[in-house]
Amino acid sequence: MTETPRVGHDIKLPSPLRSVKGATEDDPLTCLDRTAELGLDGILFRTLPELSATLDRGYLRELAARAAERDVYLEVGVGKVNPYMTLELPEIRELGGGSYLRGMELLVETAAELGWTELWSALAGYKGHLGTMFSNDRYRTDVDWADQLDASTRFLAKLAPCLRDCGVHLNLETHEEVTTFELVRIVETIGPDVLGVTLDTANVVVHGEDPLAATARVAPYVRMTHLRDVALFATEHGLSRYLVPCGEGVIDWVELLSVLEWAGATPNLTIEQGAGRFQPPMHAYLRDPRWQASHRDVGQAEIALLRERADQYAVRAQAEGLPDLAAFEARIRDPRDQFTTRSAEHLRASLATRASRWATTR
Repeated sequence: MTETPRVGHDIKLPSPLRSVKGATEDDPLTCLDRTAELGLDGILFRTLPELSATLDRGYLRELAARAAERDVYLEVGVGKVNPYMTLELPEIRELGGGSYLRGMELLVETAAELGWTELWSALAGYKGHLGTMFSNDRYRTDVDWADQLDASTRFLAKLAPCLRDCGVHLNLETHEEVTTFELVRIVETIGPDVLGVTLDTANVVVHGEDPLAATARVAPYVRMTHLRDVALFATEHGLSRYLVPCGEGVIDWVELLSVLEWAGATPNLTIEQGAGRFQPPMHAYLRDPRWQASHRDVGQAEIALLRERADQYAVRAQAEGLPDLAAFEARIRDPRDQFTTRSAEHLRASLATRASRWATTR
C-alpha cells in the first residue's frame, strides 16, 4: 500500500496589485509556524511573486528551511497561462523584462532551483463581486472560450521546453472556468511529463460535473489538490454551490480518495478554505442557453446526479442541523481555522477508512 498522503492547507497572501479573496494577515514564515501549530502537514502558497516580488533566493531558502524545520511540506504556484488575461498579472511580465513567457520561465527555474517541482497554475479567473455569468472568464464576450483554450494551449507549448529542462510539472487547476474534459485534452496535447492537474473538488460542480466522476476523469494526471466540500441547492439558476468543510457536503471522501489511489495518484491533500469573510454563491447556470452551449461534453446523466445530490443535501441539512440555503444567503460561514481543521479531521478519518477497506479486501 502507498504511503498515507499528508494533509495541509492553501494560504492566500495579500497582493499590492489586486484584491485577494480570503487573504491572510500573516507573513509567510508565520504561516508556516501556524500550520504546524494547527497539526497540519503542509502548506501551498499560490504564487512565487507573492512570496518575493524579486524572487529573493535568500528569503525563499529561509522559507524552505523553516518548512523543513517544522516538518511541513511546502508547495508553491506560478502565474496563470491564458494569454487573454496576462495583463491582470503585471508582476510576471515585469520579471521577464516585458516578456510574460520569460517571466514564467524565471518562476519555473527558481522553483526548480529550490526543489519545488510540482507547481500550481490555472487558466483564467473569476470576479465574484460582479454577481453574473460574466464573473467567469469562460463567458467573456470579447473573446470566445474556444479561442482562450487554443491560446492557452499554444502558450503552454512554448513553456514546455523550460518545464522539461527543469524537471517540473505545471499542474492546471480544475478551476471555475474550465471543465475536466478540457483539462485532460490540454494535458494530453502538451504531455503529462510536464503538465498535470490540481484537483479542486468544489469547482467542478459549476460545470455540471459530479465530483466523483470529475475526479475519475482527471485522476491519472492529479499531482496537487484543492479540497473543499460543497453544499448544493436547486435555485433559479439551476444549481447554486456553497463551500463547506470536507465531510459536511455532498462528496463521499472515502470514495473520492479511493478513486485517486486506484489511478496511482499520490498528491498531498491540500485544503482550500472558503473565500473571504462572507461567502458568495457560485452557480451552474443549467437553464441558460449559453451555459448549455458551452458544456456539450457534460452528459445529462451527470447533471441529473448533481440534482440528486442537492436533494440529498437538503434532507441531510434538516436531519443533522447543517446550514440550509437561508443560512448561506445570510452569509454565515466558519472561521478560517475551523474550516481547515474540520476538513483535515474528516480527510484523515476517510484515509483511515479507505486503508481499512483496502486491508480487508486484500
